[in-house]
Amino acid sequence: MNSSYLKKTDKAVYDLIKAEEKRQTNQLELIPSENFFSRSVREAVGSVFMHKYAEGNIGKRYYEGNKVVDELETLAITRARKLFKLPKDWDVNIQALAGSNANTAVYLAVLKPGDLMMGMFLPDGGHLSHGWSYDKAKTTSPTDRIYFGGDQKVNLSSKLYKVIQYKTNPKTGLFDYDEIEEIATKYKPKLIITGGTAYPRDIDYIRMKEIAKKCGALYMADIAHEAGLIGSGVLKSPVGIADIVTMTTHKTLRAGRGAIILANKYLIQKINRAILPGLQGGPFNNNIAGICVGLGEALRPDFKRYSRQVIKNAKALAQELKKYGFTIVSDGTDKHLVLINMTSKGVYGKYTAKALDTAGIVLNMNTMPGETRTPADPSAIRLGTPFVTTRGMKEPEMRKIAKLMNAVVEEIRPWAGENFETFMRMVKRSKVIRQVEKDVEKLVRYFPLGL
Repeated sequence: MNSSYLKKTDKAVYDLIKAEEKRQTNQLELIPSENFFSRSVREAVGSVFMHKYAEGNIGKRYYEGNKVVDELETLAITRARKLFKLPKDWDVNIQALAGSNANTAVYLAVLKPGDLMMGMFLPDGGHLSHGWSYDKAKTTSPTDRIYFGGDQKVNLSSKLYKVIQYKTNPKTGLFDYDEIEEIATKYKPKLIITGGTAYPRDIDYIRMKEIAKKCGALYMADIAHEAGLIGSGVLKSPVGIADIVTMTTHKTLRAGRGAIILANKYLIQKINRAILPGLQGGPFNNNIAGICVGLGEALRPDFKRYSRQVIKNAKALAQELKKYGFTIVSDGTDKHLVLINMTSKGVYGKYTAKALDTAGIVLNMNTMPGETRTPADPSAIRLGTPFVTTRGMKEPEMRKIAKLMNAVVEEIRPWAGENFETFMRMVKRSKVIRQVEKDVEKLVRYFPLGL
C-alpha cells in the first residue's frame, strides 16, 4: 500500500495498517468468508467517489452532481447482469451496504411485520439474518427436526417476523428436501430462504423453488459465500430459478465490501424502495466502484480458473485432513469451505482455533449439525480456500497445510481439559507450535500478496 502521506500525517494509523499487512502476509488466511482484493479494487474503494452523496437511483437522485455516479452504477449493474447471466426481465440493486442489509431490504420489500419466514437452522450452517433467536431457559434438542426459535430475538429479522427453521439430516449433514417440503407445506411461510455460513454442499435450487411454489411462498437464495463460484459458472446458479438472489461481494467474488440483490424488475422496484428510504441513506459510491472493478475482473477467463482452483483446493484439503483422522461434516465439500467436527479429536472449536491462530493458521470456531455445545466454544472449526488460492496455492500446498494443522491439533489434545488461561500459556510455550509458525512463514514466502 502506498501510504507515504499517511505516514507523515497519522503515524499511529499508518503503523496499524503496516502491522495488518504484515499479519496477512505472514499467516495462512483460511476463513472462508475472507479474500484478498486486487490493487485495482483497493484503489477504486479509496477513490474520490467516497466524497459524494447519491441518495436515490440512477437518473433519480435527491442530490445534484451525480452524473458520474450514475455512469458508475450503470456500469456496475451492466457487469453484474453479464456475470450472473440475468434473464431480460431481471434487474439489479447494488446499493445495499452489506449482506445483512440486503437480506433485510428484501424482507421489508416482500413481507409485512408478523409474517412467517423460513430459513436454515443457524447451528447447522444458516445465518443470523435469516431469523435467528434462541431461548435462554432451555437447550434445543438435536432430535427436534423443526426449530421455532426462542424469546431472545438477537437479529432484526426475528424481531419483525415469525420464523421457523429447518435442519440438515443429522446423519449426513445434508439438506433433507423431503423434510423441508413437509415443514413448508404444513406451516406455509411467506418466504423460504437457503444459504448461510457453513453449509459445504451445493444446493438444489430447482427443488427449493418447487417447494416454495407448492406452499405459495417466495424463494430467496442467499449466495453470499458462493457468489464468485456461481458467477464464474463452476457452481449451479439460482438466477432465474429463485425469486430473489442476494449476495455479498467480498468472499469468493473478490470484489470489495458490499452486496448485490438480483430479482425480477417488479421486485427490484420494491427492493429499491426498501433500501431507500426504508433502510439506509446514500449508498457508498466508493464501495460500488470497488465492486464494479471486481465484477470486471470476474468476467475474465482467469477468474474461472481461479474459481475452479478454489474448489479443487477445498476438496484436496478436506481429503488430506481425513487422512489425519479429522471428521469432515457431510464427508466432504462441493465448494470453498470445509466444516470439521472436532469431537473425535477430543479438543473443540475455541481451543483449536486459538492454537492454530498462534501458529499462524487463521480459521474460526463454528457450530455444526447436531451441536450440543455452546456457541462460545462449539464442536467444530470452519475453514476455506478463497484467500490462499488468490495467493496462488494449489493442491500440494493444501497437503502441507493439513500436515501443519494436524501437528498443532496433536500437540494440544492432552491440554483439552485445562482452563482457557492455562491452555493458552501452554500453547505459547509449545516448541511444536512455534515450529509450525515458522513453517507457515516459510510456506507463505513463496506466495507473496500483491500489496
